[in-house]
Amino acid sequence: MDAFGIIVLLVIIFLLFVIIRSFRIVPQAHVFVIERLGSFHAEWDTGLHVLVPFIDRIAGKVSLKEKVVDFKPQPVITKDNVTMQIDTVVFYQVTDAKQYIYGVERPLAAIENLSATTLRNIIGEMELDATLTSRDVINSKITAILDQATDRWGIKVNRVELKNILPPREIQDAMEKQMKAERERREKILQAEGDKKSQILVAEGEKESQILRAQAKKEAQILEAEAQKQAMILKADAVREQKILEATGESKAIEMVQQALAESIVKLNNANPNERVIQLKSLESFAKAADGKATKIIIPSEIQGLAGLAAGLKSIVEKDPVPANSTTSNDNTSNYSTSNYSDNSYQNYSAN
Repeated sequence: MDAFGIIVLLVIIFLLFVIIRSFRIVPQAHVFVIERLGSFHAEWDTGLHVLVPFIDRIAGKVSLKEKVVDFKPQPVITKDNVTMQIDTVVFYQVTDAKQYIYGVERPLAAIENLSATTLRNIIGEMELDATLTSRDVINSKITAILDQATDRWGIKVNRVELKNILPPREIQDAMEKQMKAERERREKILQAEGDKKSQILVAEGEKESQILRAQAKKEAQILEAEAQKQAMILKADAVREQKILEATGESKAIEMVQQALAESIVKLNNANPNERVIQLKSLESFAKAADGKATKIIIPSEIQGLAGLAAGLKSIVEKDPVPANSTTSNDNTSNYSTSNYSDNSYQNYSAN
């Protein structure tokens, strides 16, 4: 093969390479910025595109995904002249590829410097304690400022976070001591509150125990009084029943005595006693009547005669025993004397 053939072959290969390179595929979430003859021509979205050789060129490939940039710690000074090191994390997204390519030369460096200056301005208006406790306020302020400043660059700042806030070592030691003192104070307060609550609970427990003891004592006294009351009631019932039984027994005894007397009187009437027997019964009844506590007793003349008869008979028997054959005369004499004595005694008693 001669030299001309080799040249033609190389030209064909070069043309094929150029044609193949003219076909470009834009991936998902990417935008290609195309320049034609040195000026902006178009933005290619996702898909297949044809690049005109030697006329068009790709000025930039821009990703539309959200990006995260962690910037180095920046020295900042608070309002109370405390120097701290603060590093930030920026979440941003390209919204306009043309502005992103042509708006700023180095977008990331621009964002870093802008975030540092904005952070210094915000922290310079705050004291150390406010800086340490106001992360959300700082984040919202710096996000709003950066988003507004980067809008002309085709960049959308979604969020800015303070990653670390590092005060000087002396301030950290002082803060640790302060925190330790605060914790000790809280511990003492909690311990005091615990002691207070425990004492309150103990006092309430003693109070409730005293109340329960008083209630128990009261109930015991009430039960004891009720028991005494029941005992007295039962005792009174027993005494009453005893008296009722005694009265019933006495009434039955009296009834039986009266019945026996009535039966004896009936039997006596049925036996047809003589006058001597009646006088003897009267004497027995008088003996029973005289056994009481009466100071005056009225003696009937019949009983007086009977008593005199009994005394006379006793004296005759003691002086001279009477023979058996003379019994009839003595009886007659005694009857006579007794009748006369009785009559006289009755007369005397009547006279009196």
